[in-house]
Amino acid sequence: MHKPIFAVYGASGFGREVMPLARTQLLTLGHPKECLYFIDDNYPADQINGHRVVKYAEFLRIPAPRRTATLAIANSEVRERLASQCEADGIEPWSIRASNLTIMDNVEISSGAILSPFVTLTSNIKIGRYFHANIYSYVAHDCIIGDFVTFAPAVRCNGNVVVEDHAYIGTGAILKQGQPGQPLVIGRGAVVGMGSVVTKDVPPGTVVVGNPARPMLKS
Repeated sequence: MHKPIFAVYGASGFGREVMPLARTQLLTLGHPKECLYFIDDNYPADQINGHRVVKYAEFLRIPAPRRTATLAIANSEVRERLASQCEADGIEPWSIRASNLTIMDNVEISSGAILSPFVTLTSNIKIGRYFHANIYSYVAHDCIIGDFVTFAPAVRCNGNVVVEDHAYIGTGAILKQGQPGQPLVIGRGAVVGMGSVVTKDVPPGTVVVGNPARPMLKS
């Protein structure tokens, strides 16, 4: 009798960080390690860190009553495209949560999230589809996070902040707390550079850097 199969889509650095979390999650649910794969069409080997690496088409051919995958792909536009492809092919989205993740009150998390070790989500938060929160990041009270948003390690997202779809927040960035009814807004597709301190709204598609964060000047 065939068993369900699971995958971490992407065998690059982030995918290899996500795999131990996925494995622990599956073992806790009683699924054997052998049902867990990497999907990567370009990886040069057929195995890494004890798991088979298969191409997407091969994953679809493996006999199984159900297929589930998490998308460990940094580029949010590619992540969205792959999410649509997986959905069309009947692959279910898989949310990965580290065992030491902290979630407090009234936190709504949509499908496909990857929540790494030492991430904290406090209270009254809404999170969109396929959110990535890397190690030591936090989201404080009354925040709204859009779809396909990426937090690099140690992002500090303080209360009353709106982060729109496809925004990327770099390592160690700080998003200043907004006010009730007047949140700090990081626009769709905006990029906040590593270590930046954001004190004002960031327009859609804008790259900001520094303390305080300002738009990056084009050379």
